[in-house]
Amino acid sequence: MSGRHRKPTNTGRTVAKVAVTSAMMGGAGVALAGHAAAAPDSDWDKLAQCESGGNWGINTGNGFHGGLQFSPSTWNSYGGTQYASSPEHASKDQQIAVAEKVLATQGWGAWPSCSSHLGLHSSPTQRTAPASNTTEQAAPHVQAAPHTQAQPNLAPQAQAPAQQSADGSQQVFQTVDKGITMAQQHGIQLPQQAMDAYKAAKASGVKLDPSVVNFFEANKSFLPN
Repeated sequence: MSGRHRKPTNTGRTVAKVAVTSAMMGGAGVALAGHAAAAPDSDWDKLAQCESGGNWGINTGNGFHGGLQFSPSTWNSYGGTQYASSPEHASKDQQIAVAEKVLATQGWGAWPSCSSHLGLHSSPTQRTAPASNTTEQAAPHVQAAPHTQAQPNLAPQAQAPAQQSADGSQQVFQTVDKGITMAQQHGIQLPQQAMDAYKAAKASGVKLDPSVVNFFEANKSFLPN
């Protein structure tokens, strides 16, 4: 009989759970140790150059606005209206502050073509930017878009970014707890450094790097309840 149709054994389930748990702990250890660099301004400058030709006040009428080509729904969902009604009326720093929130929940895949082309992989950083004290200035309009890159997939999220991140981290912690217990029951020793980082993170209530949460979401179907 083909192994594809064989009923999974308890041993197979144990190995799968321990493997995924160990991988998640390893990823969490790296994230918590601070090895994943935060996204610097230079990354956002490069992305804006690719997306809009570096024009932070662009509005070509194609449905996407500003240097990072936000859709109106994304700008609204991620709190952009605290700065301006539309991205092209906001400052560069204000647009980056909103983009950091998008990056925290969707990753660089929110700008699939340009981020892949540029090889962007830095981590999100919570930023704030001062609200404008003056009335909005009309941004310059241009006749044609500077490139034909695919527009970012910035769909609005059903929940607030902070709530999504917190919920995802909590699910990972719960699954890791089960995996640790199962590993110990089978005499498997997990790296002490990873264990220490995990315990410290759980105690502090830290939000895990989105890549760790995404890894969990992609593999949780392989784990038993």
